[in-house]
Amino acid sequence: MDILKDKIDNFFKWVQGTQLVELDFINVKDDPVRPELDLKFRTSYNRKIYGLKYKDAIEGIVCVAFTNDIPQSVKELDLMSQNAYLKKDATIAVAYTVWSRKRGAGKEIIHKAISFLKNDKKIKKVVTLSPLSPVATHFHIRNQAKLISINPTTQNFEYKI
Repeated sequence: MDILKDKIDNFFKWVQGTQLVELDFINVKDDPVRPELDLKFRTSYNRKIYGLKYKDAIEGIVCVAFTNDIPQSVKELDLMSQNAYLKKDATIAVAYTVWSRKRGAGKEIIHKAISFLKNDKKIKKVVTLSPLSPVATHFHIRNQAKLISINPTTQNFEYKI
């Protein structure tokens, strides 16, 4: 019983000790979802990379683009985020890749990112551009996202803000 209590205590210490940080650099080859997207893509046109930091380690990563419509492909994401950047009218945050280096870090970074993004009064929706995979579907549904569209090569989920 003491072992279980210690594990629960350690988990809550970890959750309380994590923080969302903006990153300027990641090794894109570590991204299991979209390793083909280079660092320039991830940081151009006001696109952001957020990390879940615990002590000195980054344990989860989410990349977000800002648009004014919901993209159905990476090409649309690129064009829509460029357009929103130039017009300065983004109302949608699109998480297009998320991964973790520690069990539970993916869930934690999604929740911390949503909490952070909902403080921006311009952002009205937080959606994903996710691969068509059972892993992505299960992850987002398990984290209370709602499936809003299935596209030829992707799917979109919406998180409540």
